[in-house]
Amino acid sequence: MKYTPHDYQRHTTQFIIDHPECAILLGMGMGKSVSTLTAIEELKHDYFDVDKVLVIAPVRVARDTWPAEIEKWDHLSDLTVSPIIGTAQERTAAADRRADIYTIGRENIPWLVKHHGNRWPYDMVVIDELSSFKNPQAKRFKALKKVRPKIRRIVGLTGTPAPNSLLDIWAPFRLIDNGQRLGKFITHYRDQYFLPDKRSGQVIYSWKIRPGADQAIYDNIADITVSMRTTDYLTLPEVTRQHIEVTLAPKEQKMIDTLKRDLVLDIGGDTIDAENAAALSLKLQQLAGGAIYNEDKTGVVEVHDQKLRALSELVEQADGNTMLVCYWFKHERDRILNTIPGARVLDTAEDFKDWNAGKVPVGLIHPASAGHGLNLQAGGHIMVWFTTPWSLELYEQANARLNRQGQTEPVSIIHIDTANSIDQDVHAALARKDTTQSALIAAVAAELDQAERTAA
Repeated sequence: MKYTPHDYQRHTTQFIIDHPECAILLGMGMGKSVSTLTAIEELKHDYFDVDKVLVIAPVRVARDTWPAEIEKWDHLSDLTVSPIIGTAQERTAAADRRADIYTIGRENIPWLVKHHGNRWPYDMVVIDELSSFKNPQAKRFKALKKVRPKIRRIVGLTGTPAPNSLLDIWAPFRLIDNGQRLGKFITHYRDQYFLPDKRSGQVIYSWKIRPGADQAIYDNIADITVSMRTTDYLTLPEVTRQHIEVTLAPKEQKMIDTLKRDLVLDIGGDTIDAENAAALSLKLQQLAGGAIYNEDKTGVVEVHDQKLRALSELVEQADGNTMLVCYWFKHERDRILNTIPGARVLDTAEDFKDWNAGKVPVGLIHPASAGHGLNLQAGGHIMVWFTTPWSLELYEQANARLNRQGQTEPVSIIHIDTANSIDQDVHAALARKDTTQSALIAAVAAELDQAERTAA
C-alpha cells in the first residue's frame, strides 16, 4: 500500500530523525507506528545512522502489529523484522537472526538483556506504549535502565503518558534522557514537584501536584517531546457513550447486601489501606457483575444474571452488527461464552483477523490485551463494557481500538452498570481522571459505611 502521510506524520518522522532521544505523545489512532517505521527506514537507508533496531511492545503487538505494519506499506519493503517471541529457544534463535528490526514483548526485556550480556547489539530502541514503563521498581524498567548507556537512539510512543498522575512521567523520561530533565531519582522528582496528599500516619497514599509544577514539568520535557491530540488533526466519526443500569430483584439485592456486608466488614475496625482496599474493590466489582470467586478461588458463586440479560438484549438490538465486549474477570468471560451464542474470545492473530473481517458477531477481549496496538476498527463500531476497570489507561486504550483512524461508522461505547454498586464509583473516578489509590480507598470506605448501615 502506498503511504501518503498527514502533515503531522511528516513532522513526527522528522522529529525522530532530528532528536536521538524523544517522546512521541500522539493521540490514539494517529499512526505512531508507521511514522516511526518511516523514520527508521530513513535513518538506516538514507542517513546510515542505525543498524539494528529493537521495538519493545505488548507481546501481541510485538508479534502481530509491528510486522504487519512493515508488510503493509510499500516504502518499508526493504526492512526485515524478527519477532523475539515464543519459548526461550525460539527467542534465542530470533534474537540471533540477522534483521533490521527486532520486536519483543516488554516482559522479556530482562531475558533479552541477560541473553546479550555485554554485547548489546541494538543502537536504536523504540518503546511502544511508553507509559507501561512508569513503575521504576518493575523488572522491565531496571533491565532497560541497565543497558540504556549503550543505546544511541531511543523513542518512546504513547497516547496516554500520565494515565493517573504526573508522577507516572518520571520513569519513562528517566529512560528517554537518562534523568537529564526530571532528575535521576524518583524521590527528588516527587519532592520537587509534589506535596503529600492522603496519608495514614507515616504512610503516604497519594501526592498532589505543587501549584505551577505541572507547567514546569511540561516545559522541562518540551524540547524532546511531540504532543498532539487526535481530535486536533483527524476527523473521526461521532462517539456516543451510554450507561445501561440494571436493578437487582429484592431477593438478589438481599443476597448482595449480605455478601457485601460479610466481605467488607471482615476487616473489622482496621483502617482501610491501599492493599485491602484493592482486594475489597475487586470483590465488590465481582458482585456487581453477578458472580464472585469463593475464598480459595476453586469455584465461582453466582449471585445474579442481570448484566448477562442486559448484554443479551444488546446483542439482539444490534441486529447483526458486531459487538466488542470487554470483561475484567475470567468467570465473566466464561459466563458470557455460555450465554451469548457466537461469542468468541479474541486472542490469536487468526481471531483478530476474523474480527476485522466481520466474522465474529460478539468478540470478547480483556482490556489488558486490547489496550495497546491492536487495530480492530474494521470489525465493528460497538463497544460494551461488562465491567469497567479502575485503570484510565486501559479504559481509553481499549476504546481507541474502535475509535481510531480508519473507522467509518459512529462509535457506540456502552457500559452495563449495576445500580447502587461500586460501578458508579469507578465511572466517577474515570470522569475525574482520578484512578489513584485514594479514589479506590474512598469508594471502598463508602461501601463499608453502607454495609454498616445495612447491618444496623
